[in-house]
Amino acid sequence: MKLKGSAFAGVLLAMAVASSTYAIAADAGTAGSGKIKHVLLISIDGMHAVDFYNCSHGIAGINGGDPYCPNLTTLSQTGINYVNVTSSKPSDSFPGMAALASGGTPKSTGLYYDVAYDRSLDAPISKTGTGLAGGPCTPYATPTGTTTDNDQGIDFDDTKLNGGAPGASLTDGGIASIDPKHLERDPQNGCAPVYPWNFIRINTAFGVIHTAGGYTAWIDKHPSYSFVGGPGGNGLDDYYSPEVDSTVVPLPGVKTVTGIPCDPIRDPAGTSAWNASFENIQCYDAIKVYALINEIEGKTHMGAPAQVPAVFGMNFQSVYVGESVNEADVGAGGYQNAAALPSQRLFEEVEYVDTAIGDIVAALKNNGIYNNTLIIVTAKHGESPIDPTRYVANGSDTPATLLGSLIPYSESPLNTTGIGATEDDVSVLWLKKGVPVENAVNILESDATEIGMGEILYGATLAPNYNVGGWEASDDPRTPDIIVTPNIGMTYSASTAMIGDHGGFAHDDTNVMMLVANPSFSPQTVSSETATIQVAPTMVSALGLNPALLQSVQMEGTAVLPEVTSQLAK
Repeated sequence: MKLKGSAFAGVLLAMAVASSTYAIAADAGTAGSGKIKHVLLISIDGMHAVDFYNCSHGIAGINGGDPYCPNLTTLSQTGINYVNVTSSKPSDSFPGMAALASGGTPKSTGLYYDVAYDRSLDAPISKTGTGLAGGPCTPYATPTGTTTDNDQGIDFDDTKLNGGAPGASLTDGGIASIDPKHLERDPQNGCAPVYPWNFIRINTAFGVIHTAGGYTAWIDKHPSYSFVGGPGGNGLDDYYSPEVDSTVVPLPGVKTVTGIPCDPIRDPAGTSAWNASFENIQCYDAIKVYALINEIEGKTHMGAPAQVPAVFGMNFQSVYVGESVNEADVGAGGYQNAAALPSQRLFEEVEYVDTAIGDIVAALKNNGIYNNTLIIVTAKHGESPIDPTRYVANGSDTPATLLGSLIPYSESPLNTTGIGATEDDVSVLWLKKGVPVENAVNILESDATEIGMGEILYGATLAPNYNVGGWEASDDPRTPDIIVTPNIGMTYSASTAMIGDHGGFAHDDTNVMMLVANPSFSPQTVSSETATIQVAPTMVSALGLNPALLQSVQMEGTAVLPEVTSQLAK
């Protein structure tokens, strides 16, 4: 989309400077011109710093008190362990991945949530799979604004593992599964659909490295995460995204990384989605691990001849499922106390992912690239609450419910067939044009107890970290008017199938593990404050390129992880 108004003059200038610097620096060298030839990024979604601490040290009450992640622990012996890491805010997966890939916060990326709102766009042509209604769009006319669906709803068919991509094999949809009729449209661009890679406003490490001659690949859970390649749609050479919210099907010839067949279906009662079952999610993650190993071996994710990527990686869903699911007739995952003692189900998911990490490291060694690969293990987000006694499922007294008719209909709970408000354990609110923000704030504050409100951010309390939002031409059309961060444990959902969530600003949501490893590194623990946005410039720098090629570095001053630079310089 196009940025408009005087408020964005500085943003546009910074982007222009970054682009010109980009061209000059790209001529000076190619990706992988230094000691590191490959960067492998792994996101274990939901993995807190304390989860890594417990699994590497052991905790009384599980596994006889013994450690239970030997492969991650071995990596840490030649790695830098960052223990005070903050993910994106909001801590939804979409801005969480944008932070890792681009080095930017929502202020520069424009990504606040997978389901958010944009005052400068119009509705898609057709209703999305998750309920966002289609609507009109008149080329070059004033937009009406629309909820933005960058979840599974943009698939041709989100009930299928391949996303309904025409002619695709059982698991392989990727960007071919994006239905352009399900994409929001930009009236200032002739009502063209806005693809995920053009929804993000700034470039990414993957795009920078691709432009510098590096082969790039990424594996994720929805086709919408193809934004990782950055604007233009050319930043990824290989993208794989089996649909995690699809109906579970048998996977002939596939076994989990622990050797259990995925045909027949492991958990026949949990087939509504792969992430609804502790057992089925392991089969889902397995197909992504095998795709990643194909790439390590110099193939595409499906096994055709290719290059070993300069930058690549994947996300895991198993730990997140272990933290958050309450599966009927099976039991609950999550934690047993505030010390993050895992339930048996969560313990098994952490063990499972650790086994997969072992397989990935073995593949790097077998293919002779372990020594010149920088491995980064972190998470897009955490999960809240860790303390199980604090969880409250509140689906009736939510900020969006209280505001009702004051927020756009596509976001409002009054729309019973719609996609719903942007609420998890946070409430991100955009108001209708003409509604005074102070009026909405007064309503929320008068019912603060009922909605479990911990803090309300608007106006000057949003301004330091986000662009000024609103309906004027000089405003950022994506910045929310209000963000409500509830008391720890309060989740704006009536679901009994979940025992936690993420998206909020709380410590449990945002404090994630980060381990950066290479065989040449000495073990190191860093307790000073660090952020996941520092991953992107670090990846660019590690491959011998100038981190200032990233527009996030130009616009937000995002820093490289200095400890990594020091270790690589040895």
